[in-house]
Amino acid sequence: MFERSDRASLVLLLVAGDHQADLSLASRVIGADLVRADPKRVRHETGFAIGGVAPLGHLVSLPVYMDGALLEHDIVWAAAGAPNAVFSVSPRALLAATTAVVLPSGVRQE
Repeated sequence: MFERSDRASLVLLLVAGDHQADLSLASRVIGADLVRADPKRVRHETGFAIGGVAPLGHLVSLPVYMDGALLEHDIVWAAAGAPNAVFSVSPRALLAATTAVVLPSGVRQE
């Protein structure tokens, strides 16, 4: 979970577990620098603690961006609201449900 450096909003990046977001490139796509989100703000605006933030069901609307690499899988696993809870989902269904913007393939690093 990240936030825009101007604090305009939190930003959720859905990234494959074996990848890391390239924050420089993601910031260019999003149009603002990104910084790690404040845990209290995350809890207040999503209803979830860091480590268990689900991709859906937030208390406020958040911009969501998805690593294009997730679409290469039949099933992905996502946080389900607690650090020890996950659920499986088709990445296409997750994309549709979150209305995420797919990040270009360069927005990840192995």
